[in-house]
Amino acid sequence: MDKRHLMFSGKLAYTVLLAMTAAQANDSTGYIGTGGVEYLKNKNISMHSEDLYISKDKIRVNYEFKNLSNKDITETVLFPMPAVPSSTDSDFADINATYDNFEVWINGKPIIPNQHVRIFMRPIVVKDGDRTYADTSIDTTEIFKSCGLNEADMMGPWTYQVDTEYVNQQLLDCNNKALDRFIYDRESLYIPWDSQVIYSWEQKFKANATTKIKHSYTPLVGGSVHLGEEQFPDFCVDSSTQRGFHKGGGRPYHALSYILTTGANWAKPISNFKLTVERDPNELVSFCWKGKGKVKKVSATTFEIKETNFVPTHDFDVAFIMK
Repeated sequence: MDKRHLMFSGKLAYTVLLAMTAAQANDSTGYIGTGGVEYLKNKNISMHSEDLYISKDKIRVNYEFKNLSNKDITETVLFPMPAVPSSTDSDFADINATYDNFEVWINGKPIIPNQHVRIFMRPIVVKDGDRTYADTSIDTTEIFKSCGLNEADMMGPWTYQVDTEYVNQQLLDCNNKALDRFIYDRESLYIPWDSQVIYSWEQKFKANATTKIKHSYTPLVGGSVHLGEEQFPDFCVDSSTQRGFHKGGGRPYHALSYILTTGANWAKPISNFKLTVERDPNELVSFCWKGKGKVKKVSATTFEIKETNFVPTHDFDVAFIMK
């Protein structure tokens, strides 16, 4: 029996759980990417099909995986939600809507995945003679635990049930010297850290058989009062949509990002890929697509893309723009 790890990942994905870092959003929007599939390579497992539905309110994915071997293969499946900062601006994604609504079905039967939380902090480094935060975060979950903080405390940015200042004060009062690498000013309650919720379960892929996995969740959706010319290339806003904007050059919008490129890590290309994007009736929708498939409008509010033998080479960013 072959036992490895399968990972459904957020905006930035790494093959080691402890190395996962936060995916930071564009300063003007506050949205965080989510979704996607990353696989720690197993030449005997292929993704036969992926049926992906995206709206502001729901992401729903149906996968069919094929075990190409004559032996059962058991994998540890990980779904890390994007890491979110302990302090956020007012236009940041609605984290409360996303927390605790991740659902999984295996061959049509619901399962309850395990839930974990990890903490990430950026160490203090010296650049050009000045102290600043490093670009890459480090897993500091065990440091938090050593300071008496439990999972409920560490999930405060998701649940809003624990005040960030309480957690930061616990860190300031903690005598763990390892914290010196991460606290810039011990006279200040401002201590940046990120919290990541991760779901996991054990999955058996039966020999020479297809396994169907479905998951559904509310995405982290952010936005801004103004979608201006500087964001047009990110979402491939066409000229007709631009002409429909007010003279001020922008409109309120929501946005989300979904990682597709890790779908290229499987044993074969994705035989059948389908992407459905649905907007509200009072919205315009705009996104880039670099695959061979054509974007089709299948209803007044729904757009569809189909690909065969699909190897994703780009991720997916979509803007829902108020009319």
